[in-house]
Amino acid sequence: MSDTKSAERSLDPESWDALRDLGHRMVDDMLGYLEEVRERPIWQPVSAESRAALRQPLPRAPEGAERAYSDFAQHVLPYPMGNIHPRFWGWVIGTGTPFGALAEFLAATMNPNVGGGDHGATYVEAQVLDWFKEMLGYPMDASGLLVSGGSMANLVGLAVARNARAGYDVRKEGVRGAPGPLTVYGSSEIHSSIQKTVELLGLGHDALRLIPVNDRFEMEIAALEAAIARDRAAGCVPIAIVGSAGTVNTGAFDDLDALARIAERERIWYHVDGAFGAIAALDPGLRPRLAGMERADSIAFDLHKWMYVPYEAGCILVRDAAAHRATFTLTPGYLARATRGIAAGEIWPSDFGIELSRGFKALKVWMMLKEHGIDRFAALVRQNVEQAQYLERLVRERPDLELLAPVPLNIVCFRYRGDGSLSEQELNDLNAELLMRIHEEAVAVPSTASIRGRKAIRVAISNHRTRRADLELLVEETLRIASQLVGSLERAGSGIR
Repeated sequence: MSDTKSAERSLDPESWDALRDLGHRMVDDMLGYLEEVRERPIWQPVSAESRAALRQPLPRAPEGAERAYSDFAQHVLPYPMGNIHPRFWGWVIGTGTPFGALAEFLAATMNPNVGGGDHGATYVEAQVLDWFKEMLGYPMDASGLLVSGGSMANLVGLAVARNARAGYDVRKEGVRGAPGPLTVYGSSEIHSSIQKTVELLGLGHDALRLIPVNDRFEMEIAALEAAIARDRAAGCVPIAIVGSAGTVNTGAFDDLDALARIAERERIWYHVDGAFGAIAALDPGLRPRLAGMERADSIAFDLHKWMYVPYEAGCILVRDAAAHRATFTLTPGYLARATRGIAAGEIWPSDFGIELSRGFKALKVWMMLKEHGIDRFAALVRQNVEQAQYLERLVRERPDLELLAPVPLNIVCFRYRGDGSLSEQELNDLNAELLMRIHEEAVAVPSTASIRGRKAIRVAISNHRTRRADLELLVEETLRIASQLVGSLERAGSGIR
């Protein structure tokens, strides 16, 4: 018998003790990194040395775990996006938590494929989905799926809408079988992922009807009804209305109840994009603003935004579980189900979405909910909204600053306007430069928005580490940097230098 044992290899460590020591050091380093996050710059440009180190040829020979970790600590860790910092308010990006990070380690260690089967991970996901239905007042017999984020959740929800409301077998005939152009409706403030979804579903972006908004950036109900009537008269087939629960620019809520009534009357699928705003339902004071969301045929929302779960984690809930499953299920022989063994299992998540290979996203959500309880998340949502209201007051108190949109939730859009002597174009140029200086000087990370043609500094507070003192610092530093820019503008005579 030949001796082949020595030639057979694996990727397990040669020394478990050495890896255990390294692992302990990694945990200590990362917890220290989080503990001291306020003391470091939010963001800094990647050094030339680290850029070069991250452009190396494919390694052929082993470099070892110690070297890999050392390179990470030297060339990656010092250059974060910054969203774990207390003064990160760009886009709508969540903060993560220490325990959530540890839960990711547990999930990766178990390393299950949560596409289906009878094992613990599928039960954890089912539990988490039931908790979300209860949390949002949604029917407990609805279906759901954890996905990468709001964009994928919107894609799944509107794919079900297309198949359920097209009036024929879309899976068999494709969109070419439609009796008329299929149309989707949302406000002009809708998230870009809706357009991407409409295009990916084969409808073309011309099928997306962008309905105007009022002065609070909410969809105009009369304009929506008129658009649907025009399309029906022209032979189009309206299939979905998308309501926004927290628009990305300003945090505005559409009249979700009115949209539900229209969708029911017109027999159109009603989808709510609640990427971050749906989580406002946790707070009793904010929940009335979401009235009507519970009537939606599908709801998309993120967990890595306003529930602070480490990236990535989003969710889609669908009222009609049969329609949801019919849109995606496909069971070839090699995925045959069984009544016993690993191939059993009451629900296979792969029947409700695109992916067959799926990570254990649910574990970090499940563990964080058990760690803190839902009431603490509700309190943090309220805290962030109150912080946005505080920033709104700070802006209103400063004559050199100007609020550009209402503050219905956790987003504040403002700009520096100075003494009124600058033109609109000069103000736009100045505020664009001001934002970059705020980033480069590591003051804070807001992002930008265009509010009726005016360049805004946009602060979206979905950060459990933010304190009011951070917002006070933002205002003071904004005025300081803006004053320097205006001085350079005056010296140059024109343009922002």
